[in-house]
Amino acid sequence: MQEFKQYKTVFFDLDGTLTDSKIGIIRCLQYSLEKFGIEENDIEKLTRCIGPSLSFTYQQWYGLTADQARQGTEYYRERFEKEGIRENLLYDGVLPLLETLKNMGKTIVLATAKPTVHAKQILQYHKIDSYFTEVCGSNLDGTREDKGAVIEFALSKLEQVNKQQIVMIGDRKHDVIGAKENGLASVAVAYGYGTETELMEAAPNKIVYSVDEIRQMFVD
Repeated sequence: MQEFKQYKTVFFDLDGTLTDSKIGIIRCLQYSLEKFGIEENDIEKLTRCIGPSLSFTYQQWYGLTADQARQGTEYYRERFEKEGIRENLLYDGVLPLLETLKNMGKTIVLATAKPTVHAKQILQYHKIDSYFTEVCGSNLDGTREDKGAVIEFALSKLEQVNKQQIVMIGDRKHDVIGAKENGLASVAVAYGYGTETELMEAAPNKIVYSVDEIRQMFVD
C-alpha cells in the first residue's frame, strides 16, 4: 500500500468528499434553471453538475451565454443562501477522520469551487471549522472558480510549502486535474459524485471507497 504518512498537509474538497450536499445543490440548480424556462428533472444529469463551477455547468450543459450564466448563479445563490446551505449532511466518519488528522499534527485545508463565504458557513454549521487552517474557495464575483486556481491560491496561503508533502482529496476529476496542475499528489473518493470511470481516467495516485479508508491511509 502506498505510504501516505509522508503528507503533512491535506487539502479536502467539500461537496461529495466531506459533505453529501446533493439534495441542496440539485434543488438550487432546478430553481435557477426554471428562471430560464428550463425544467430539469433528470437527477443523474443534475448530479454530474456537482463539482465544476456553476458558470461551467450553465454554459456547458445547458447552453446559456456567459451573461446568462452569471444571472443563473445569482438565482442559484438566492435559494442556496436561504435554504440550500442547510440541505447537506456530513458523511459518516468525517469527524473521526478530521480528529485523527488533527491529532497527527496534519495541516488541514479546504479547497473547494464553492464560494469561500458559503464554504465557511457550511463548516461552521457542521461545527468542524476549527479543524481547518485555511478555507479556500471561489469568489462571489465569479473569479477563481477553476479547481486548479483554488488549489494554487490555497498553496499561496501556506507559510511553508513542500509540494511533496501535500495531498489533494476530492470526488471529481477536477480535483485530480487541479492537483496535477499544481504538482500535488491526489486521492479520489468514489463515494462522491464522480463516476469510477471518470476518476480512473483522471489517474489519481489512489482511489478510495469510504471516508474510513481515507483515515486508514494515514494510520496504517
